[in-house]
Amino acid sequence: MRAPSSASAGPVPDTAAARTVSATKTYGSDSTAVTALGGVDVEFASGRFTAIMGPSGSGKSTLMHCVAGLDTLTSGQVYIGDVELNSLSEKELTKLRRDRIGFVFQAFNLIPTLSASENITLPIDLAGGDTDAAWVDKVVDTVGLRDRLDHRPAELSGGQQQRVAVARALASQPEIVFADEPTGNLDSSTSAEILSFMSGAVEELGQTIVMVTHDPVSASYAQRVLFLADGQIVDEMHDPTSERVLDRMKRFGDKD
Repeated sequence: MRAPSSASAGPVPDTAAARTVSATKTYGSDSTAVTALGGVDVEFASGRFTAIMGPSGSGKSTLMHCVAGLDTLTSGQVYIGDVELNSLSEKELTKLRRDRIGFVFQAFNLIPTLSASENITLPIDLAGGDTDAAWVDKVVDTVGLRDRLDHRPAELSGGQQQRVAVARALASQPEIVFADEPTGNLDSSTSAEILSFMSGAVEELGQTIVMVTHDPVSASYAQRVLFLADGQIVDEMHDPTSERVLDRMKRFGDKD
């Protein structure tokens, strides 16, 4: 499985879809305190595909969850665009996640009684918004499931279900999509389909994607890889290959 050569094309935009300032996350207190993030400063550029990697316990999932507004920092700031998340009420944060952020996780989280088409537009329908039919059509064609839209999840393969989940994350045109091990439960062939689609969404649709992964091959589909260790960003790589990523990961002494 190999990343498409187009994954590194194009200049890095100047604007940040998300960023952190001195992001710190501590669990527990006093002698039992564990620091998951130790003052992280990072930007995720608009229209780019960034992978986050690191050994177990490095803080990679914590970083993504805090930037996505699924968890809160102990100190520091997180911004989506120019909005500082700590300044929002719970209601405002819920609205921001609904309107401006997309999520893709290992579990497909599709509604079994709805068709693929209905699952894709569900967030828009729940928000009471108007569906941009032309955009949804473009996403559906990029996914390559035009002939499966009337099928329910049980009638789709695992890879097709995950493509529906990715399309759902894109359908509302979010500013940024966060993906946590999105191909962790899929075989290598299906993983390649999903990662190629995500890369295409960045290249062809201008989407911004941040993905946590433990897999060097998956990371090679990104345009930039951040490496975390002990709650700190210790390195980054542009235009990665699976071989270069694996070589860098070996220095952690832990390939997870």
